[in-house]
Amino acid sequence: MSNSRRSVVVIGIVALLLIMGGVDFFNKVWVFPGNFEFFSQFLLGRIPLMVYLLLGTGIFMAYRLGFIQLRKLKHSFEVISGKYDHPDDEGDLTHFQALSAALSATVGIGNIAGVATAIHYGGPGALFWMWVTALFGMGLKFSECTLSMVYRKVHADGSVSGGPMYYIENGLGPRFKWLAIAFAVFGVICSFGTGNSIQAFTVSDQIYNEVANLVANPDTHFLTRQFQVVGAFHVSLMQIFNGLMLSTIVALVIIGGIKRIGLVASRLAPFMAVFYVTAATLILLANYDQVIPVFGMIFTYAFNPPAEIAGVAGGSLLVIFNTMMFGVKRGLFSNESGQGSAAIAHATAKTKYPVREGIVAMSGPFIDTLIICTMTGLVIISTGAWHHTAFYLTNLDPSFSGEIYNSSVLTAYAFKTGLAWLFDYGDKIVTMGVFLFAISTAISWSYYGDRCAEYLWGKKSIPLCRWAFVLAHFIAAIASLEAIWTFGDAALGFMTFPNLIALILLSPKLVAMSRDYFDRGLERST
Repeated sequence: MSNSRRSVVVIGIVALLLIMGGVDFFNKVWVFPGNFEFFSQFLLGRIPLMVYLLLGTGIFMAYRLGFIQLRKLKHSFEVISGKYDHPDDEGDLTHFQALSAALSATVGIGNIAGVATAIHYGGPGALFWMWVTALFGMGLKFSECTLSMVYRKVHADGSVSGGPMYYIENGLGPRFKWLAIAFAVFGVICSFGTGNSIQAFTVSDQIYNEVANLVANPDTHFLTRQFQVVGAFHVSLMQIFNGLMLSTIVALVIIGGIKRIGLVASRLAPFMAVFYVTAATLILLANYDQVIPVFGMIFTYAFNPPAEIAGVAGGSLLVIFNTMMFGVKRGLFSNESGQGSAAIAHATAKTKYPVREGIVAMSGPFIDTLIICTMTGLVIISTGAWHHTAFYLTNLDPSFSGEIYNSSVLTAYAFKTGLAWLFDYGDKIVTMGVFLFAISTAISWSYYGDRCAEYLWGKKSIPLCRWAFVLAHFIAAIASLEAIWTFGDAALGFMTFPNLIALILLSPKLVAMSRDYFDRGLERST
């Protein structure tokens, strides 16, 4: 049976589950088994199975590879610098461009909203557990991206395709082809959901709210007034304009293929990261006397929360567990380690040594979580913005009468407060960050969807997939698509299972390749 026919079967099963269980069924992917009362009565039973699998596999791979993410991090940045680039090597992108394309997909709204959500529910200590997931996530990124290079497909025109679907099928053999098909199907779904729709809506909604705050009466102004289209669906001229603008930007980039995506990402990703981190650094410099105490607070709340918190919440262990869970979940969402998506971008790198690109890839979680997410967290805590969270209200000061913020709104409040000494528009930096991060994420995820579609239905499906992606971006910008978001998040979870199975089963090959690369001194060879 061909890949396309197998994919129809998988899609049919997904559609049947959607009809029988509804969107709520897929929403439980990141909650199971805690959604069952029997498991939820146990402390460890509340931790989602997905967290166990991702963190457990990360620990396993770190042990098998001798914590390569710590031993060889310096070599990673040497390769990224271009020291080992060779134009005649097979592939489409340089090491730096491949990393930028992958980072464009992972450095996104999660770095702004995800960290805020972790602190909102888990307190300052959640940031420590995000660091833990990044540490083990670096090993997962190394593993999946090295394998994607080994089993990538080089086409007649010199272009390449790779990712988990290829190393599952070719590395594990024909018996596991169904796993590869499942990964690719959910990869396509996820590219349209999490990688596209949520990005488009978030940016459009942010711009709409900014404009609505500027006009005298948003309910009657010709730009922001909502017109009923059908049923409960309303749309404004501002949203239509946002949709046309955003989808045009995405189209101009993705229609040109991976080389244009890599070129844009190699410029956009560093710019947006430097722009955001610079603003955060200014805030921390203004609050320099708070930085050391904040780090102390992070460790204290992660392991030994103050007595008043333990008393209100019902025990230190419960508080620590809650903090750990939110930190781990947000960390995994932020850097996407173990989910296999970044391996698709890294498979395009120009290199003759697969391990070398794996070394480059492992710096992704370091940049994404240990640098950018940390900066966000430090800003939120050092400015006192974290007092406006459910964690602070519930556990520390039930009488707190200030506004309660979450997600990007909390981050925006922290930046506005932290930059008040310089100007009164610090929150606009977060708006700009959301715009840049979301656009870059959509651009890179379009390529992930391309490669999954090509694996399933051949090269002829790629142009159709790209234009459908652009159309979906426009539709998402003018409508709230919560169902698609939920479905896309579930697809991200379903992508992860086949990938983790492959990483564990192929770990002996990974260990052998890594030893060969370093024992033969190839890390010094150009």
